[in-house]
Amino acid sequence: MITYEQFKTIEIRAGRIISAERIPDTDKLLKLSVDFAETDAAGNQKPRQIVSGIAQHFPDPAALVGKTCMFVTNLEPRLIRGFESQGMLFALSTADGAFSLLEPNAGIPPGTMAK
Repeated sequence: MITYEQFKTIEIRAGRIISAERIPDTDKLLKLSVDFAETDAAGNQKPRQIVSGIAQHFPDPAALVGKTCMFVTNLEPRLIRGFESQGMLFALSTADGAFSLLEPNAGIPPGTMAK
């Protein structure tokens, strides 16, 4: 169990997947580029790289491009198979293989924070 104060520190945001590709020599990992409506000092779009173990559910990673999903965005970056992951994708799966991404309703823009 965590306290409510601890829970409030978790940043959950909507992000739009702009690219998705398999990580070589793995069966499970995809490298996603995700738009969270963040920009650099010059105002250029600054997508984040997210590594996710969902490749088995997406034989064609391109099927993810354009989807808006929910992500934890304030995790400390982590190296996974040599690729930096700057967040975590929310998804559900069951023991019998059912799977679902957590996708907000249409019209929720990238960067929207869960409340």
